Amino acid sequence: MARVVITGAGTINALGADVPATLAAMREGRCGIGQLDIVDVDRLSIQIGGQVKDYAEADHFNRQQIALYDRFTQFTLLAARQAIGQSGLCFSGALADQSGVVLGTSGGGLNTQDENYRAVYGEGKNRVHPFIVPKLMNNAAASHVSMEWNLRGPTFTVATACASSNHAMGQAFNMIRCGMTKVVITGGSESMLCFGGIKAWEGLRVMSRDACRPFSATRNGMVQGEGAGIFVFEDYDHARARGADILCEVIGFAMTSDASDIVMPSKQGAARAIAGAIKDAGIAREEVGYINAHGTGTAANDKTECAAVADVFGRHADKLMISSTKSMHGHLIGGTGAVELLACIMALRDGVIAPTIGYEEPDPECALDVVPNVARDANVDVVLSNAFAFGGLNAVLALRKAA
Repeated sequence: MARVVITGAGTINALGADVPATLAAMREGRCGIGQLDIVDVDRLSIQIGGQVKDYAEADHFNRQQIALYDRFTQFTLLAARQAIGQSGLCFSGALADQSGVVLGTSGGGLNTQDENYRAVYGEGKNRVHPFIVPKLMNNAAASHVSMEWNLRGPTFTVATACASSNHAMGQAFNMIRCGMTKVVITGGSESMLCFGGIKAWEGLRVMSRDACRPFSATRNGMVQGEGAGIFVFEDYDHARARGADILCEVIGFAMTSDASDIVMPSKQGAARAIAGAIKDAGIAREEVGYINAHGTGTAANDKTECAAVADVFGRHADKLMISSTKSMHGHLIGGTGAVELLACIMALRDGVIAPTIGYEEPDPECALDVVPNVARDANVDVVLSNAFAFGGLNAVLALRKAA
């Protein structure tokens, strides 16, 4: 099978409007979570989030585009511009036919839905804009990326709640290594920080009112974020032939279903996904040096994930570094795995392990090296990125330092 590498990365999220700014924030352990600036925030019990602040859509798109682009699509396109620009690829001829788009999202155009429900039910309007459906559909971002860059190969959207991005990137990886495509633009995006989006999550009673503290005994829930992370996955031989700068190599992927509970995570399901990614990569467990954890800051997720890691790695679990960057940028739901993959690339390329900030007190049920509060310099060759979603859907990626 073909080898798969990453040759471009882009992002916009609460930590920064591009990759360098985001990685700088991760190195510094800076928190992007703060008071939300949204309509009717005073009616919400949860008033914090990892919001992209000082963002003006008119700075990036014209009026016709804004009429078609929900906020999650805008974030996707901005991140894709960075990633494709870094890759140096130009899609024409045969390459355009062999290049696709696979993106993850959970809420899709939720801002558009929220605005139009408000207009129809709250303000009594009887008509909506004719482009509402193409603006809110979950595949809108993938379709617009394909159109802007002439990507004529397989293009679709994956929606598996909090594992959407990892599932999308796993599909991109498999499509390239089996020879279906040469290049796939992949990752994910989300923008659920609107009144309806937050109000729905309040009902689950898993949200924190003050901070995200993964693995800490004092943790009291998750905090939502928004943004996008987009990558160029490329056939290794194709990338080498054109002299591309390879950021890292994708070497394994596995996905499992708990088949047990719609919201409560399963140690067995998570462990099978982690072990499956290691097996697919053809590596020994001892080669893994860092895991970017799902690490939501909820009591159930954190202890279940730590137990799964301990089960898979045995004694090596004590030598692993594991951290959750959700403590800094919030939980981007369907887009979260994509932004977190940046921390994995930073670990491999720069030798910097992003910290778990907000860590206050050890939890005996999370007794692993969670890189508390301060980033760490470390030389690692292989990393994993975990994503475990509501519905019991698990997706784990394995990556290796570029040779």
